[in-house]
Amino acid sequence: MEHKIKVLIVDDSAVVRKALAGLLAADPEIEVIGTASDPFLAAQKIAVQVPDVMLLDIEMPKMDGLTFLKKIMAQHPFPVVICSSLVDGQCETTLGALDYGAVEVIAKPRLGTKEFFEEARIRIIDIVKAASKVRQMRRCATRVAPKLTADVIMKKMPPLSLMKTTDRVVVVGASTGGTEALRVFLQALPLDCPGMVIVQHMPEKFTASFAKRLDALCKVTVKEAANGDTLMRGHVLIAPGNKHLLLKSSGAKYHVEVRDGPLVSRHRPSVDVLFRSAAHYAGQNAVAVIMTGMGDDGARGIREMKDAGALTIAQDEATSVVFGMPQEAIKTGGIDEVLPLEMIAPEVLRLCP
Repeated sequence: MEHKIKVLIVDDSAVVRKALAGLLAADPEIEVIGTASDPFLAAQKIAVQVPDVMLLDIEMPKMDGLTFLKKIMAQHPFPVVICSSLVDGQCETTLGALDYGAVEVIAKPRLGTKEFFEEARIRIIDIVKAASKVRQMRRCATRVAPKLTADVIMKKMPPLSLMKTTDRVVVVGASTGGTEALRVFLQALPLDCPGMVIVQHMPEKFTASFAKRLDALCKVTVKEAANGDTLMRGHVLIAPGNKHLLLKSSGAKYHVEVRDGPLVSRHRPSVDVLFRSAAHYAGQNAVAVIMTGMGDDGARGIREMKDAGALTIAQDEATSVVFGMPQEAIKTGGIDEVLPLEMIAPEVLRLCP
């Protein structure tokens, strides 16, 4: 039998532990090997059996999750996913866990409609599987539920009749490992870099804090996108969590549209949705970059962009935390260049004089 992904859940709420355990145990590829109400109990369980992935809360008794995470990464590092409440005051603290080595941040499941719970199940299971691949990146492909395509948000259309200009727009897609990859990429950009739109798979509310952190670290201005925002040189727009983001044009200027809709390629925001809109509205005036992440979100869209005349770049396997998204994009024939992370920013600048 194929190895199951062994998961340890650490949360002080018995309700959350039960909900997460039931949600994960329903997947045949995942085995919940234990739960713990605080880091000390978790440490005892890890001493007996090291999990493939640990789901870790931030606020807990006896020892907070960040302190526990730092100890794990210093003594016996393995993939840790932070499972946090969507509380505005906690988002920035929670994102700090990424600096200490957490693979990803997810929102705790909460009561809601059947559709909401199903979306939460898909997201959490996909993130756990992605985290497990940080150590085992060559695992055989697994069966997944049917996925909606970008057609549900925007029908595929030929590029607008735009002349090639020197004013380029850059669109970027990333998932697992993307928070660090985007930091490296954006910190290498100058103040007058081309306008840029980014989809990073991340829960709602966390994207605003993520954009704020990047804005403080980079020369460029970084903000969470709002409906109607105009693209300007030296400005980067991050798709808001739980919303799709489309690139639009009005005359020679570009702006963005924030839109609701179902999960596309199992995600919202979806890279495929952004890339499809860029293929239509920017065409040969666009540069697309697809970075580290599990799955194939963005693969179809980047092929559409290449067919529309855009220049396309994929992050290479050696520098990707998970090579899934770049690899799937390469398979479509939609990639012009495969580059290590540190070479992507210089190449984007070369392509966008």
